[in-house]
Amino acid sequence: MKPYLTLALLLFAASVTAQNPGDAFFSGDQIHEIRFQFSQTGFLDSLKANYTLDQYMRCDVTVDGVSFPVSGVKYKGNSSYNNQGKKKPFRIDFEEYTDNQKLDGMDKLVLNNAFKDPTFLREKMMLDFLNANGISAPRCIFVKLYINNQYWGLYSGVEDVEKTFLKTRFDNKGGNLFKGDPHGSLTWKGADPAMYYGDYELKTNEEENDWTDLVNLLNKLNNTPPAQLADSLDRYLNLDSWFSYWAAHNLFVNLDSYIGSGHNYFLYHNTDTDKFEWISWDVNEAFGNFNLGLTLNNLKTLPFGYIPNPPNMRPMMNKLWQDNVFKQRLADRMCELLQDFNNGSMDLRIDALANLIRPAVLADSLKTHSNALFEQNLSQDVNIGQGPNGGMIPGLKSFVTARRNALQQQLQSYGCSTSAVESLSESSIIIAPNPATDFIQINIPNQDILQVYLLDASGKLCMQWASQTNYEISNLPSGMYFLKVQTEEAIVSGRFLMGK
Repeated sequence: MKPYLTLALLLFAASVTAQNPGDAFFSGDQIHEIRFQFSQTGFLDSLKANYTLDQYMRCDVTVDGVSFPVSGVKYKGNSSYNNQGKKKPFRIDFEEYTDNQKLDGMDKLVLNNAFKDPTFLREKMMLDFLNANGISAPRCIFVKLYINNQYWGLYSGVEDVEKTFLKTRFDNKGGNLFKGDPHGSLTWKGADPAMYYGDYELKTNEEENDWTDLVNLLNKLNNTPPAQLADSLDRYLNLDSWFSYWAAHNLFVNLDSYIGSGHNYFLYHNTDTDKFEWISWDVNEAFGNFNLGLTLNNLKTLPFGYIPNPPNMRPMMNKLWQDNVFKQRLADRMCELLQDFNNGSMDLRIDALANLIRPAVLADSLKTHSNALFEQNLSQDVNIGQGPNGGMIPGLKSFVTARRNALQQQLQSYGCSTSAVESLSESSIIIAPNPATDFIQINIPNQDILQVYLLDASGKLCMQWASQTNYEISNLPSGMYFLKVQTEEAIVSGRFLMGK
């Protein structure tokens, strides 16, 4: 595998220009503070009643000390809402009741409660990885939530997939945005759009309610003869976006998605290209935390071409898997992603984020799992007991080890080699001083450095240098930063802490 392939995808992800909506809010490794102030008596009961009605409640919201009066707040989610705990997920609409009121250019924000994740890191880790590898997905940051001055616990703050997101990612927002919920299997039910109303949600252009583009895509996918499928489907779908989604969700064994349960994704009809784009959503079950009836070992060694039974209920996977060209394309994309999926990179990231959130986690009395499970599940499998959400949960670090080993073996026959990257692991790069303030020096023994790329925690390119001795970083704010260093043999990942 050529190093520049991974680097090209990295730079594609970093090409989003600065000062887009959400850039400041999602920058770096930080924890925001959000406060809800409800004036209604019995507001928790009202939130429950409004959940059934899918209505917002009036609420004064404060983010990092900045007031957003009379915003809209409501419960969200399915299983994450229906868990027995008091800590529910939320959606905030800053402009539901007040015009021209945005948080860093965004009018909405999602707060997820990590109800099945003892580590609180699954969603953040996978979304950061997707964004860093040029795969369409929302960004994620940590949030400490207070409700009427009571600490409600640590949440994941996730960018909402709506028109602001579309404009930022695709430079247009006028196309149809469909959410593949609750049963977005992409199977063919006939030419009548009404047949699909119960399986998908149209999130934009609701008044027009024109589903002909989605129906046309489903028709081409399901009814085109195999010999013509590649050309036909390519005219209606950005296949790169699909194969990236397929490979990434298999890599992380995130089975509460199209590749498993058949939902939790968006399709956007890009008006510039006239093709649908695939967008990830709701990845809190990553690292094998949604077993779909599989054992822990089955999850860690999941075939990269895994299709749930019955296969005909996942035509986007099943039909493309029958084509050897498409099969190789999936293997190639998986191999590219595998370059950055290793313990050298992932373990340090896990440790850095765990250190960041540990005080907020330990103080969270409403969380689902214990402090001990938080610590243990960072590296090892844990058993959380019986019940609908019970069973074994893979440890993050041990999962990376097992998953990478399994995929390396599976992909060998498809020409995938990670030996170049592995021969120069993260331990091979020397960054000093670390923590840093004004300058850093970078050294890779016995290797000539060609290019250095510095990225923030969200995967955005901050600086780029040709080979030199000292690299000035004095203008960077405090936080964790990542380096991608290109040599003739590999791209080597490293990280350092900027502390002032």
